[in-house]
Amino acid sequence: MSFEFTVETSKGINEVVNRLKDTLMEDKFGVLWDFDLTAKLQEKGMDFNTPYRVLEVCNPQEANRVLNVNKLVGYFLPCKIVVYEENGKTKVGMPKPSLLIGLTENKDLYDIAEEIEERLIISIKKAVS
Repeated sequence: MSFEFTVETSKGINEVVNRLKDTLMEDKFGVLWDFDLTAKLQEKGMDFNTPYRVLEVCNPQEANRVLNVNKLVGYFLPCKIVVYEENGKTKVGMPKPSLLIGLTENKDLYDIAEEIEERLIISIKKAVS
């Protein structure tokens, strides 16, 4: 089982990020932070030129739901979605919430994470279509 879900598109990074913000909002997920990793690394003098953005996303109701079961789940929050360029294509992906939550060995949490994962995958697929 892969730890991640990734899709590829010919759309540009900015277009994908903007569409992703919209598709996530449709499912009540907000983007808490849109981090331009490339700019930050360059600011620190690193020679990194790959366009690379990290979005931290959260659905407050779902966060509340899982934190009420186990406060340690906060170690996995917020969910991350990464958008970057590789070989002339834009890739969009995330670590699978079900795999991370699986580390808690709690079936109830796993079921919630699996549902959230499916919803995030739908948002990503909509954003790149």
